[in-house]
Amino acid sequence: MKKQLIACSLIALFAFQAQAAEKIRMGIVVKIGGIPWFNAMEAGIKSEAAKSGIDAWMVGPTAADPALQVRAIEDLIAQKVDIIGVVPNDPKVLEPVLQRARDAGIKVITHESPGQKFANWDFELVDAATHGINHMKALAACMHDEGQYAMYVGSLTVPLHQQWTDAALAYQKQHYPKMQLVTDKFGVGESLDDSIRTTNELMSKYPNLKGILAFGSQGPIGAGRAVMNRNKVNQVCVIGAFSPGQGAQLVNRGAIKGGYIWNPHTAGEVFVRLAEMMEKNTPIKDGMTIEGLGKVRVDDTTHTLLGNNTESLDKANLPKLIKLGL
Repeated sequence: MKKQLIACSLIALFAFQAQAAEKIRMGIVVKIGGIPWFNAMEAGIKSEAAKSGIDAWMVGPTAADPALQVRAIEDLIAQKVDIIGVVPNDPKVLEPVLQRARDAGIKVITHESPGQKFANWDFELVDAATHGINHMKALAACMHDEGQYAMYVGSLTVPLHQQWTDAALAYQKQHYPKMQLVTDKFGVGESLDDSIRTTNELMSKYPNLKGILAFGSQGPIGAGRAVMNRNKVNQVCVIGAFSPGQGAQLVNRGAIKGGYIWNPHTAGEVFVRLAEMMEKNTPIKDGMTIEGLGKVRVDDTTHTLLGNNTESLDKANLPKLIKLGL
């Protein structure tokens, strides 16, 4: 009897070990650890991993340094994980190490890096053109489809910001001909001081200015503060993407009228969902619905999945986003 019990226990142990060995292992390397955006992404990764049974975790480098991402990916290759996820700081720098991962039989998923070389898939919660157009629609609605406006980007050398504003401008010219961009884009959106100064100068130079479409982490914040300080919250519409916690007070006071961001918590969940689909060899097809992305457009030439799932930065929705630590 005792021998039978021992035999049964050993069988159960071996079955458990085999099941554990079969568990998918996934490490996700983000741009930098310890900041609200990626803390929220980590929460999404953990939440979805717990539901799916995948062993997934986030690796957050101490600085936004591509070299640190390379080291982190090399470590995951050495651990022989099944899938590596990455939010690249510099897509080009990561190409050699991602190639090594693929050569080792490891699948690669990226985010915020459309067309990433050596990735099986990149996913975006919203494509660049749609993101720009959505902001232009909001600006036009606030301006009643007419009047002068200005545009800010984080830097004139950031390709994604150029894509957003180019799409917004093209949409404005086609759909809102009575709106007028007063001057070229300003690359001030990553500096609070420069955004405030530029907004003050624009309001002085163009007394009939009715709108500012601002990208870059500080662009909408600086524009909103300048508009509020000049008592022009009812005259100048500020629209843009910003950190909910930083911009909530300005929204509540009417200095920022709104904008859109994608939710990093959702992005963390999508990393794990795509990993599960890939391990199950589930075909990913154009027009299919993937939770967190919605109905996707599949760009087979760049292996990019384009969703349309953003969060509105309005008074009603901001408290939810702030609870996520954003």
